[in-house]
Order: sequence, then structure tokens, then C-alpha cells
Amino acid sequence: MQHFKLIFTLALVVLLFSGFWSGKSKKEIKEENQKERVERIKTNHETLQLLYKYAPEAKDMIYYSYGYATFSNVGVNLVLFSAEGGKGMAHNNKTGINSYMNMASGGVGFGLGVKDFRAVFIFENKKAYDTFVNSGWEANAQADVAAKYEENGGAINAAETVAPGVRLYKLTQTGLALQATIQGTKYWKDEELNKH
Repeated sequence: MQHFKLIFTLALVVLLFSGFWSGKSKKEIKEENQKERVERIKTNHETLQLLYKYAPEAKDMIYYSYGYATFSNVGVNLVLFSAEGGKGMAHNNKTGINSYMNMASGGVGFGLGVKDFRAVFIFENKKAYDTFVNSGWEANAQADVAAKYEENGGAINAAETVAPGVRLYKLTQTGLALQATIQGTKYWKDEELNKH
């Protein structure tokens, strides 16, 4: 009987702290989700403006693409371990529909500090976009982005192909990241925010 009480109590504690019961009404959850959607749209616009400031050629690339995705990420390096977490959205240029997404990664590497950066994916076709949004995406292979200086005027073209039909820009608040690794990063749809 003691074991049953202990197991029941532990199960109840796990259930309460798992997020199954948040103590919020459906209306409150719906309002919070709507605020989060609005915040992600705002961050999307800010990210695009930052991109256009440092890489003006990206405006046409995005305009003529099938769709794009923007992510705001925060990375933390603690001596030998690193972790990143972020959120964003994908926009289908053909339908006008937004899909809200999350991203995360972890790894081993030497460093100390916090970095705030943005990622912009550009999808050339429906297959690339649908695969990214509906199946999620994981950058397992070494997928580094390195900006290249062009001979004519020293302009930077930092959009690199990271998968068939997918190009990526990575930015910081001070401009384009000259080298940025996306290895081991997982992107997936936020099921809660995509409910309407």
C-alpha cells in the first residue's frame, strides 16, 4: 500500500509539472497563442529588414522564392558545451499562409558566452518548403555558411545552399555572420501555435 501511494504521488507530480495541466483556461491559452503569433510576425519583419540592410540582393530572392522562414536564436557556450534555442515562422509566398516553428541544437565545443543571431531560409520550390515545414528539418551534415567577398566593390553574398532548393543567411545584430554553423540543429512545427 505504501508503494502504491508513493507511485501515485510521483505520477501526480510528474503530470502536474509536465505541462499537461497549466491551470489556464482555453480562452487564456488561445489569447497567449495569438500574442505569440503576433510577436513572431513582428520578429519576422525585423529580421527581414536587418537582412535587407546587410544583403539587399536578398529582397528579390525572397520575393521570387516559393517561401521563406525566419528564426530568432539565442546560443549559449559554457566552456565545453553549447546549446541554442529559438523560434520563428515559415511563410508560403504562394498561399500567404504562415507556419510557426521552433528550433534547437546542442553540441560540444570550446567557448564561453551568449550569442544572439537570426537565420533566414529561402526555399526555391514547393518540395523544399513542404519538407522543411511539414516534416521538420535537421542539419546533420556539416552545413557551414561562409560569406564571400566579391571582386566587384567588395559586396558580401552570404546566402549559401544548405540542402537542395534551400539557401540560408545567418545574421547577428551587427550584420551578416561571416561563418555560421547549423550542424546538429533541428527545426520543427509548433503544433500549438498552428492550431486556429
